[in-house]
Amino acid sequence: MEFSIPAPAGFDFKRTLISHGWCDLRPFEWVDNATLVRVLDAGGAAPVTVTIKGDGRALRVSTPRQLGRRALARVERDVRHIFRLDERLTEFYAAVAGDPDFSWIASDGAGRLLRSPTVFEDLVKSVMTTNCSWSLTRKMVTELVGNLGREGTGGRRAFPTPEAMAEQPVEFYRDVVRAGYRAPYLKELAERVAAGELDVEAWLTSGLSTAELKREMKRVKGVGDYAAENLLKLVGRYDVLALDSWVRGKFARVRNRGRACDDKRIARFYARFREWRGLALWCDMTRDWFEEAEA
Repeated sequence: MEFSIPAPAGFDFKRTLISHGWCDLRPFEWVDNATLVRVLDAGGAAPVTVTIKGDGRALRVSTPRQLGRRALARVERDVRHIFRLDERLTEFYAAVAGDPDFSWIASDGAGRLLRSPTVFEDLVKSVMTTNCSWSLTRKMVTELVGNLGREGTGGRRAFPTPEAMAEQPVEFYRDVVRAGYRAPYLKELAERVAAGELDVEAWLTSGLSTAELKREMKRVKGVGDYAAENLLKLVGRYDVLALDSWVRGKFARVRNRGRACDDKRIARFYARFREWRGLALWCDMTRDWFEEAEA
């Protein structure tokens, strides 16, 4: 089955695809530099493996089986969410348009950060990015999906549900996922979400201020400043910087003549972009990624 989803003006498929590391974490599969394969739970008997290609006009989605009306609507909703097709960035583009170092963002269609179909998945993955190497993050996510995700077409698996994660003992996260100190945090998070005690999907439309929402996120064990600010960007709050060692090092090389500096210096540099400062920082720090992908 094949169908298309119109893209907003200025949309760049590849820039969105490689906007940050999520495309490298299961169930996402970044194929041949221009295709995203993803297993989605469409509410049917088995998850659906979707293949997504795109350009500046539309996303072209294909599935190995015909989908009913409800399943098709759910898949389209998830694809729109993943690529943030309904997110208006006109104000952001206007904010950077007059700056010669940042005007490229609008003309290149940058600024959309790939995300998961659910906030729960983004939250779990954010916890798995803290205090470890990227290779370890990939291993943890791969084990989690491979062992607990529902199987779709061709043996690929969806991201596990909170209920599936909640059923596992802490030892599973420690010994199989190799999550280390995160093991009890992942167990507790899944239990709270599965029981309805914690509604993380509501963070997408929360009326709280960014500071208040950040405090709510940090009440989840394992979520510190970096993980919370990373997640805030994924729910559409860009007035945070999400600084880690990689960003600090990259800023020093790109914007401070190779000299290390404190976080206040970084914050001052992007302060002129106000509520968009976190997105301006990320576009600035990752500008060369697209050039490398084209090489």
